[in-house]
Formats: sequence, C-alpha cells, structure tokens
Amino acid sequence: MEESLTQELSDVIRAIEDYPKPGVTFRDVTSLLQHPRAFRRSVDALVHPYVGIGLDQVAGIEARGFILGGAIAHQLTSGFVPIRKKGKLPGEKVNIAYSLEYGLDEMEMHRDAVNPGDRVLLVDDLIATGGTAEAAVKLLKELGAEVVAACFVIDLPDLGGRKKIESLGVPVRTLIEFDGD
Repeated sequence: MEESLTQELSDVIRAIEDYPKPGVTFRDVTSLLQHPRAFRRSVDALVHPYVGIGLDQVAGIEARGFILGGAIAHQLTSGFVPIRKKGKLPGEKVNIAYSLEYGLDEMEMHRDAVNPGDRVLLVDDLIATGGTAEAAVKLLKELGAEVVAACFVIDLPDLGGRKKIESLGVPVRTLIEFDGD
C-alpha cells in the first residue's frame, strides 16, 4: 500500500482500549469516515484493483460494510447487496450462523440478492478472526455467486481472518494492518 495512505489511515483510525471487553483494542473506522480526504482515498484504493473486471454486485456486511460497500458499488457501477444481522430483512432470505470473536451470531441476505454466476466483491471495514466474512462468503456461494475478492480497510493479521478467507479461494485486499487484537 502507498506509504502516505498507510500513514494517513494510521493517523485517523481511532483505537479504543478495552472495548468490547478488557484487553481488546477496538479499531474504530468511523473516525476515518469523518475525514473526507482519508475516506475518499480509502474508497479509491479499495476500488482500483476491481475497475473494469465486470463485477455484478458489491456485498457489504452490516453495518460499516454498508457505507464502504455503497461507495465502492457506486464507483464500480455495480449493484449493492446488504448482508445483515438476523431479523432485519423482509422477504425470502437465506441465513447462516457463525462464530464471532466474542460469541455467536447469525446473518442473512435476500434469496434473490444475487444470481447464479454473479461476480461479487465482498466488503467490510475490518477483518479480525474472519468469522463474519467467512459466513458472508458461504452465503454468497450458497446462492451460486462467484466471490471474486474480499476487501477491508483494516486487517488484524494476528487473529488469522485473512488466511481463513483465502483458504476459501477468495483473495483478500486490505489497506492497513494493526498488530494484536
């Protein structure tokens, strides 16, 4: 990643100690969203490798993945698919249970959100253990989509999420890494 962007992201991404539990450092991307230049540069950097490769949809994971994914879908002239927490979508859905770093949860998406063969880019703000992204990839593949790649602003490599997603055959792109959790 370009050194100046890495430094800019490091400067604007807030670290919150002992959240959501003691000993954890939470990397808060909402502080990045408040800085127009850093936000724009992040979206541009996430979009760049995927321009012109024929993506049908960008799938964003609730909630910060909606913000980033919507901006990326706009730039790529692709559709946008929300992947939500259980109970938030009307209509016919598919769902999956998954493990979080701090417990269990369930996510869902509309059954008709993607078509078999659709080329999809998965987006979220951060990859830690990879449980949420893994569940999203499985949901998309269950509906017949091809998950071309997954991209995140932040990677916490010590937690192994990137390797988990890559083991599913999905390349991962991130903009900045932070050590620890």
